[in-house]
Amino acid sequence: MKTAYELAMERLNQTAPAAKLTGAQKKQLAELDSTYAAKIAGREIALKDEIAKAAAAGDSEKVETLQQQWFKERKSLQAGLEEKKEQVRQGKR
Repeated sequence: MKTAYELAMERLNQTAPAAKLTGAQKKQLAELDSTYAAKIAGREIALKDEIAKAAAAGDSEKVETLQQQWFKERKSLQAGLEEKKEQVRQGKR
């Protein structure tokens, strides 16, 4: 007897089968992941340092502002990564 998850995955594959990626596409996706991971990590380190300084100074308003800035930047970077990955998957890059 199949689980609900297995049945759902079968239905999903029937309606939208998984795309087959070439070796070059897989390499491009890995390079994008690596590049963006480095960007995200670098930006996170910089902002976490600023947040720590603001917290040490007792400036809770600045801490909140910097945390919101980090959230927005991370979301933007991740959206950019997903957009570029989709272009690679569709063969547009």
